[in-house]
Amino acid sequence: MTLKVCIIGAGSSGLAAAKILHENAIVFDWYEMSSGIGGNWRYNNDNGRSAAYDTLYIDTSKDRMAYSDFPMPAAFPNYLHHRQVLEYFQHYAEHFGLISLINFRTRVIRVEPIFKARYEVTTEYLNSGIKETKTYEAVLVCNGHHWHPKMPQFPGNFNGETIHSREYRQPNDFKGKNVLILGVGNSGVDIACDIAPVAARTFLASRRGAHIIPRYLLGRPTDKWTTPFFSRFPLGVQQALFSLIVGLSRGRQSNTAMPMPPTKILTEHPTLSTELLPLVKAGKIRPKPAIERLDGSEIIFTDGSRETIDVLICATGYQISFPFLDEHLVSTTKNQVNFYGKVVHTAHPGLYFIGLIQPLGAIMPLAELQAKWVAGLIAGRLSLPSQDEMTQTIINDQTILSSRYIPSTRHTIQVDFFPYKRWLENQLR
Repeated sequence: MTLKVCIIGAGSSGLAAAKILHENAIVFDWYEMSSGIGGNWRYNNDNGRSAAYDTLYIDTSKDRMAYSDFPMPAAFPNYLHHRQVLEYFQHYAEHFGLISLINFRTRVIRVEPIFKARYEVTTEYLNSGIKETKTYEAVLVCNGHHWHPKMPQFPGNFNGETIHSREYRQPNDFKGKNVLILGVGNSGVDIACDIAPVAARTFLASRRGAHIIPRYLLGRPTDKWTTPFFSRFPLGVQQALFSLIVGLSRGRQSNTAMPMPPTKILTEHPTLSTELLPLVKAGKIRPKPAIERLDGSEIIFTDGSRETIDVLICATGYQISFPFLDEHLVSTTKNQVNFYGKVVHTAHPGLYFIGLIQPLGAIMPLAELQAKWVAGLIAGRLSLPSQDEMTQTIINDQTILSSRYIPSTRHTIQVDFFPYKRWLENQLR
């Protein structure tokens, strides 16, 4: 009997994985909780896990996020609205005949290794409640990592409303209210800019500030400045050149009330926004330091100031989570996961993770290369190094990561787009 492969999730990474396995004649079952493809890019996804809000635009340019053999429509803008992203995925899936291969409204309850390179996968059909267990020789986990909210804890009590940024949908829900957004990542800044025109007052709090980078630098989409050639320069040279280009395009951030972080540019995941600094200059968004404690209708900050707040929106990131895997099998404490090449579980052959990365760039082309690598491993055309070599590579990767990026649960799966792309291409050779 030929055992199948199991794919979990039909978001951008699951689509890439299924397309690659399908063209390599690798038989698989494919499970998706929702009633449609797209994962996080499906607005109001009925799986309850999408963080897309009404005005969301992707923060990488369209050419950089396209799959290698399916270019973006020429009529699409450089930065796609979430509906255009989903439209692109839909066309991709239809073009390669993937839709009919998906088991929609099917939740994976448990993945359990039963012996070497064999896994029992238990699923539940959500419309009927029927559960089923099958055995597979490999499992590709493509469930994403921006769906399980990470909420902060503060001393005191808050009488207002508290939500995570994943719950945010449109600005009119906050019309005339005093709103505090906690976090200066891309979601927090986007939401602050979205709410500012309608809210009574809008505050943006952070512990350290952030380098705010416009979506366009000298007329080009920002990520078009990070090229394969540019990525080969020493980090210090990259920082100097990128800082110069950002400064010429944006001016000095220090001339605004938006705090500069103590770290150099390119040592944390970038925050892209063209709107934030002008809104800060105009007083429409008021930066605040970290929250110290809560006091009824007021929030007190570490500089001793306090503000009356109606709604606290926590744009505080996500917890990497695999609810179908036991903690002893894959630990995600502090978002720390250790896989060879960010993909291969070294202790459990046949357990792979696609798209479990946070690149300086788009995930989609890298997930496609990861899937090609995994397809080669499953088909036996490619092989892995020894256990010791893989372990040492993981240790080396963690050392490089900790020396490059500030310590944060946000950076545990960070990769540089082009160096990581070259590494994956070397595995395929």
